Amino acid sequence: MSDEILSFEEAMEKYDPVLGFEVHVELNTATKMFDSAPNEFGDTPNTNITPVSLGLPGVLPVVNGKAVESSIKLGLALGCEIAPVSHFARKNYFYPDTPKNFQTSQYDEPIAANGSIDIELEDGTVFTIDIERAHMEEDAGKLTHMGGSAGRIQGAEFSLVDYNRAGVPLVEIVTRPIVGAGDRAPELARAYVAAIRDIVKALGISDARMERGNVRCDANVSLMPKGSTEFGTRTETKNVNSLRSVERAVRYEIQRHAAVLEAGEKIVQETRMWHEDTRETTAGRPKSDADDYRYFPEPDLVPVVTDSEWIERLRGELPEMPAERNKRLKTEWGFSDEEFRDVINAGALEPIEATVAAGAPASVARKWWMGEIARIAKEREVELTETGATAETVVELNKLVEAKKINDKIARQVLGFVVDGEGKPADIVEKRGLAVVSDDGALSSAVDEALAAMPDVADKIRAGKVQAAGAVVGQVMKATRGQADAARVRELILEKLGVEG
Repeated sequence: MSDEILSFEEAMEKYDPVLGFEVHVELNTATKMFDSAPNEFGDTPNTNITPVSLGLPGVLPVVNGKAVESSIKLGLALGCEIAPVSHFARKNYFYPDTPKNFQTSQYDEPIAANGSIDIELEDGTVFTIDIERAHMEEDAGKLTHMGGSAGRIQGAEFSLVDYNRAGVPLVEIVTRPIVGAGDRAPELARAYVAAIRDIVKALGISDARMERGNVRCDANVSLMPKGSTEFGTRTETKNVNSLRSVERAVRYEIQRHAAVLEAGEKIVQETRMWHEDTRETTAGRPKSDADDYRYFPEPDLVPVVTDSEWIERLRGELPEMPAERNKRLKTEWGFSDEEFRDVINAGALEPIEATVAAGAPASVARKWWMGEIARIAKEREVELTETGATAETVVELNKLVEAKKINDKIARQVLGFVVDGEGKPADIVEKRGLAVVSDDGALSSAVDEALAAMPDVADKIRAGKVQAAGAVVGQVMKATRGQADAARVRELILEKLGVEG
């Protein structure tokens, strides 16, 4: 089969993409889904386990009530119907990270179904994505492949298994097929997963850290020739755990599918693995259908029965949803639609919100996070929140500027020292001697020197061209390494030349 890919533009000229997403959300309950083992990330491998986690003979599972409530809240936030009765089922398959040789999940009777979510893209275009179901299940353990390339199973000499994650509560959110996205498909993929992440974070039911696997996406892609209404064969790119990777994986699969079809070959229905280092997918295993898993009702668990009183109590506990919060914040902050979209697209919404809450005006918070901090993040190829700058950093810098202890130029320098780990802004200003020079004696001397060096400019100012004072101010700022009080320097220039401001 061809390993080539078509350009994205050519693929879009000939085919319409059909998308589908299965987003797995790890819940942050204290214990696992069906046993009392701790649900903790990063502990020593194979320490957060019980006989139930390991699927030892004779053990019996017990449903985590908190996980059920979290699942219902998520279903409500996605506009789903909550089932009056839902059942657990056994999804049978063998894999080393599944010690029971089956996964306890839900099949034909999920806890939540038939919802929808509106997804806004960068330019304000809104896509409505239909949610087929959101069902409860347990996570598998984690395999670490040793001796291969970049931790991949291909070429590995052996694998290590950690069962700490086995049994961690999951909610799997499954969409219905998504058509009509066209060349916005990769962007829509990213925006959808981001929306799910933001919702579960707002609900407080998941740590939602994609780099830890708290939110993972299986992205399904198929292509239809232009004008066709029959879906093509799909592939499923498994466990993509960053927004950037989701977008890139969908784009790559569209290009790969198109190249295969253009070569007259058939798409193989299979799982694929995404490799961020090479920005490509590789084949996993043939994709199983539901029949292959031999689903049957879990005999050791009773049905989950809900009632309207319970559901309405949980609905009343729902916080403000991200979409509603965004509308409120945009109004409160006085940002234009374009400004607010830029903030969201830059990943600056939460840092700005935290900075405003810490005491800075919204305009100041936006200036710093979308300006100098964004520049540093781009330069260092990290997220805004990974630069080392915090809401408190911005508030302190702004207070120093407002108090005229430093100016904007020095503030940017101080920020650089902060992200380099030198400490808090005020301490850095003092330690490095960066405070603005406002002493008239020192400034007067610097102004005299600048005027003596620029007699022609002095003559222009005396003649009434007051704007020419800017050149002298610039000279003084240069001589004082940018630390002079520019406003006071201008006043001194005009005073010495006998000109009114």
